[in-house]
Amino acid sequence: MRASAKIFWILGIFFLVVAIGYALVTGLYEPHGIETVGFPALLALSGLGFMIGMALTINARRHELDASDDLDGEVSEAAGVQGSFSPYSWAPLWASLGASLCFLGVAAGWWIFAFGVIFAIYGVLMWVLEFSSGQHAH
Repeated sequence: MRASAKIFWILGIFFLVVAIGYALVTGLYEPHGIETVGFPALLALSGLGFMIGMALTINARRHELDASDDLDGEVSEAAGVQGSFSPYSWAPLWASLGASLCFLGVAAGWWIFAFGVIFAIYGVLMWVLEFSSGQHAH
């Protein structure tokens, strides 16, 4: 966990440096100024690296050393339950279909985006509430 956190902190710093360099280069040499898609995308990528690095750092402080933190560790030491996953769930299909329609809607037409939002909300809610048995279930 600590090694993964360091990797994401390094990636966040790297993409921040690249974003600043990209803004300087496009600001100086482009006739329209700073490029409006690449610079914010690189900043968002840097922010994503920082957020994942922060989450992994906080988890590493709360929990003991992971098998990946031991330099002499074996793969078999990380064996065990990794989570609870439903093998026959349809929710990821609906969520990914919604995300695909949202991306297609941005490129092809905003009315497709609206259908994508509906599918994505349905898929995410279905995924989150998949194991819920209701408020008053016994």
